[in-house]
Amino acid sequence: MKKLVLLPLTLCSALVNAEIRSVSCPLGCPSLNIINNDVVFNHTYVLSNNPKTKFADWVAYEVNVTNFGDSPGRNWGNDILIDDDESLEESDYKGAFKKLKTDRGHQAPLASFSGHKNWTELNYLSNITPQKSALNQGSWVALEIAVRNAVSFRNSLYVITGTLYLEDKEPLPGADESHTIPSAYFKIIYDLKGNSASFLFDQDLPRNTKYCQQMIKNKELNGIISYTMPSFSDSTKILKRLGC
Repeated sequence: MKKLVLLPLTLCSALVNAEIRSVSCPLGCPSLNIINNDVVFNHTYVLSNNPKTKFADWVAYEVNVTNFGDSPGRNWGNDILIDDDESLEESDYKGAFKKLKTDRGHQAPLASFSGHKNWTELNYLSNITPQKSALNQGSWVALEIAVRNAVSFRNSLYVITGTLYLEDKEPLPGADESHTIPSAYFKIIYDLKGNSASFLFDQDLPRNTKYCQQMIKNKELNGIISYTMPSFSDSTKILKRLGC
């Protein structure tokens, strides 16, 4: 884990409980465990990388029409702010699709930042998880498209998405280091007033599943997540914007 300074224990405790905000999570980011995770503030998103699972616990980003553009393609790489042994590399995904029907699934979607000058950050492996093709190409991407369709100039939406480990999953066949595959994912879509809609996706969700069927109450989702989330309110307004 990259460390520049050693902080006194009392200061560490204060920072864990501090409210951290950025343009990617303007109402507050999820709780930050600075002892274990690397929390990285990139130009396009914020994420909390878990060195044990090798994947982000959560990723937060803004969906803003000014960042849209033509697809720039895939150019996989590693974030220089995260140690190589705390995230997977491109070679670790070798044979994953053939054996597990698994894609390299973006947490913050490339399509939402294809017009951003720092779009290459979206292809960092720290923003990627092994996601079943049926989910990645089904209800997951359908919700991402719905979010982009729901925004307009000066009317952004914000997203916090993350990994869940509710049951054991088979590891990547080509990986040369220990890791833990997510068994589920969540997305919280919200506006600057805290109006929100939450969704829960099982890793093995069938391709034709409608994302609106995956809605979950914010309170129920908070009971599943192992860290503290910002305060959001379930909103039919947000659901209507998303076509639910």
